[in-house]
Amino acid sequence: MKVVRIEGDRATAEIDHVEREIGTALVPDVAIGDYVIVHAGFAIQKLSESEALETLELFRKMAELDAASEAEP
Repeated sequence: MKVVRIEGDRATAEIDHVEREIGTALVPDVAIGDYVIVHAGFAIQKLSESEALETLELFRKMAELDAASEAEP
């Protein structure tokens, strides 16, 4: 997710135009514009932009494959 706002040890992050409030205590040096891996409502690791975009593309491809396999008789 991409961090779009920070307030203390909480932040707002977004993915595909969906925003979520997340905790940042485990990644204290997070900044606006950073990409983070989120688990159970907490940022647990920062990613470079290229890593994040590559990972998101892989997730999208997996979702497409899953949807196609569910549509097969």
